[in-house]
Amino acid sequence: MKKKIILLSGDPNSINSEIIYKSWIKLNSSTRKKIYLISNFELLKQQFKKLKYSIKLIKVDSVNDRIQYNKLKVLDLNLKFKNPFNVPQKSASKFIINSLNYGHKLALRKDVHGLINCPINKKLLKKNNTGVTEYLASKCGVVNNSEVMFIFNKKLSVCPITTHININQINKKINKKLITNKILTIQKWFKKKFHRSPKIGILGLNPHNAELKNNSEEKRIIIPSILKLKKFKIDIKGPLVADTLFIKDYKKFDIIVGMYHDQVLTPFKTLFKFNAINITLGLKYLRISPDHGVATDLIGKKKANPTSLINCINFLNFF
Repeated sequence: MKKKIILLSGDPNSINSEIIYKSWIKLNSSTRKKIYLISNFELLKQQFKKLKYSIKLIKVDSVNDRIQYNKLKVLDLNLKFKNPFNVPQKSASKFIINSLNYGHKLALRKDVHGLINCPINKKLLKKNNTGVTEYLASKCGVVNNSEVMFIFNKKLSVCPITTHININQINKKINKKLITNKILTIQKWFKKKFHRSPKIGILGLNPHNAELKNNSEEKRIIIPSILKLKKFKIDIKGPLVADTLFIKDYKKFDIIVGMYHDQVLTPFKTLFKFNAINITLGLKYLRISPDHGVATDLIGKKKANPTSLINCINFLNFF
């Protein structure tokens, strides 16, 4: 049997049970055989029942258990929930932390292809003051913040240099070492997967940054980083102007690197909507997640779009 895929059901107060079901029914038998879902068996069963979804679940004790493909194999986190449709934050947080720790442990195995986590409300990780990207990077012992949030689409990918921080902290966080380490991580991964160097465009931080004002982050940090990266024979151009790049010039590049989360995620999602996946580069394994949130406003309405989760599974399956 080919390498296994570990799927985390993610936030229990979410659309995740719906997108798991909608993805499962579209998968072929060979892909189903590879999937092991870390979840709470009873909670998942009750959520499927409430949604009137017919899906066969089976508990397994380890990824060594081989079960017929038409049953979704569940590695059960045996936590008790009084209400499966309104799990208290404290219980949900414990469930998420246990899921991530278990998934991390399994993802280190040689017979596991990678880890996919369904969406998670970042408040559930608030004790760690982090998102899933940073949490798993810490578990993997990543140094120098070289892990990368990489939002991938076949036509274009984007990467924010800073991730889950407040906007008034961005100019304090970015530096030449951070930018260089992250782009070197991207270059290494892209060449490994696609066997060529990517064309990278890097944005400035400030409005009208092409003016290159004295003592700006563009002059002090971004341009020196670009010059250093070019010495590594990286095909990179910038600093580019964010307010016009995504009109059409983004098509000249494989990857756009921005200084902060919404600088690249907002235009990217406007262009590609759910047709993207979130990949964490620089870990000891491949970690992927759908490029959207928990969508609590859609719970129980059967309107959730499974496209991004399906893309995650297909990407990991054929990587």
